[in-house]
Amino acid sequence: MRERLMLYIACPLCKNDLKLTVDEKEGEEIKEGKITCSACNRHYRINKFVPRFVAADYDVDTFSFEWNKFYDVQIDILNKTNESKETFLKKTGFHEADVNGKLVLDAGIGAGRYADIVSQWGGEVIGLDLSFAVDAAYKNIGQRDNVHIIQADILSLPLKKNVFDIIYSIGVLHHTPDTKRAFYALLSYLKSGGDIAVYIYSKNLYAKYSDLWRKLTTKIPMKLLYYLTAIAIPAYHIFKMHPVYGNKIYKLFPMSLHKNSRYRWLDTFDWYAPKYQWKHTEEEVLAWFHEAGLVEIQKFDFPICVRGKKP
Repeated sequence: MRERLMLYIACPLCKNDLKLTVDEKEGEEIKEGKITCSACNRHYRINKFVPRFVAADYDVDTFSFEWNKFYDVQIDILNKTNESKETFLKKTGFHEADVNGKLVLDAGIGAGRYADIVSQWGGEVIGLDLSFAVDAAYKNIGQRDNVHIIQADILSLPLKKNVFDIIYSIGVLHHTPDTKRAFYALLSYLKSGGDIAVYIYSKNLYAKYSDLWRKLTTKIPMKLLYYLTAIAIPAYHIFKMHPVYGNKIYKLFPMSLHKNSRYRWLDTFDWYAPKYQWKHTEEEVLAWFHEAGLVEIQKFDFPICVRGKKP
């Protein structure tokens, strides 16, 4: 953590100012320390360079596991592709000129795949996650001058209100107890004239079958599921060699068909492991934007990706 982060954070409960105590530094980075609320006197630890505003990874331990296990799979600078950049463009419509010089909130940073892009484009990004994925994100991009990483709950954010130029949440809000509530929780941190973009899982035939399997997969031991979902690695070749037969299997047991084997394993585990995984319709998500009074609302081809501006 860098001291500059103190400009943007506040007590998650009473929203008053915070005081920093440094115990250990490495260069400009605070490795260990404490953050204290000046009003309610609550204390929050800085541990392994990351301020921790939650005591544990409540209900999201599968993400702690997967992003530290697959920390390098989706990071363009590590896998030598442009896939995350292209996905970010497709799901948000944001380009380099939109984020350069802006303060950006990544609500659900995971291992840092999109914050990597935003920081390379010159945005100052604060990435948060409820899970210990923050450790993977710090390992990947946390030492950059324009990247700040915090462990926190979207529904109780330790941030000052009305400060962000851009907020995005890609594939995260539907993993909270209430997708709509999580979306509305983000809006108070967006300044007037700022943009918010979200990607929410959609209701479809494949989701119907995967949800049936999830009644079982969310109850079995996580490490067992980790090994079981490795079936996606060889199954891909069956789908390619026997598309008719493979398509029938895919409908009954949806899994990733990504060309990279570790990506397939990661994606398939990600579908079947989380406690919460709500699905919505495009009409629902668009209604949230309209109800919130957002303007210049855009929907993108990939379902369900919507962006709007705070008046």
